[in-house]
Amino acid sequence: MKTTIADLKLGERACIKEITSDAIPLKLLEMGCLPGNEVQLLQTAPFQCPMYLRINGSHLAIRKEIAAQIEVQRI
Repeated sequence: MKTTIADLKLGERACIKEITSDAIPLKLLEMGCLPGNEVQLLQTAPFQCPMYLRINGSHLAIRKEIAAQIEVQRI
């Protein structure tokens, strides 16, 4: 079973392994959402969407549907 960013618990850190979709916005890739980079779940909004993340020192908010397409390995 693969783990994605959508599966992370608050405060949990992980390393991005693979991005499994071409539907990932280019802006996320430009901001460091790339394989090998560390991600941490900082906060979620009501109904867990959007998810607030720290990726390589940058703070990002992404939809849960997008987060479910980014495979990670927990640290």
